[in-house]
Amino acid sequence: MKIKLNYIIIPLIAVAVAVSGSLATSANIASWYSSLTLPSFAPPGQIIGIVWTALYVLITASVLLFWNKSKRDDKFQTITGIFLVNAFLNAFWSYVFFSLQQIGLAIFVSSAMALTIYALIYFIYSRQRIAALLLIPYGLWVTFATYLNYLIWTLN
Repeated sequence: MKIKLNYIIIPLIAVAVAVSGSLATSANIASWYSSLTLPSFAPPGQIIGIVWTALYVLITASVLLFWNKSKRDDKFQTITGIFLVNAFLNAFWSYVFFSLQQIGLAIFVSSAMALTIYALIYFIYSRQRIAALLLIPYGLWVTFATYLNYLIWTLN
């Protein structure tokens, strides 16, 4: 059986995004983040870690389905670009929020990330319905996280 290179590269990109975000987060979670006033419904860190792990699995499955089942045309290139921008914004948010401690700027990064997710769902749906549906939990979580980010900014 021949293994396609994308079955290695796409998960590695997802792991790189997750690890870079985790490095930015873990360096400041105990000292800075724990000192912030959080909304009462803010999920604990363990839940956030579990959710993000599940989301990265769904995102990776979505990208693999899209990559392997879509025809290669201009729209394919555009969608691939949006996926890459989204991956950058995903890692960049952790850096802005946790490393730079710029809560207000992080709202804009998170909002842009949410927009890229909903754009992906919209553009992918006609090509690969399952790949688009796999991104819905990611979109909902990032929308919730953006709202939470905004509340943290207003409380601090």
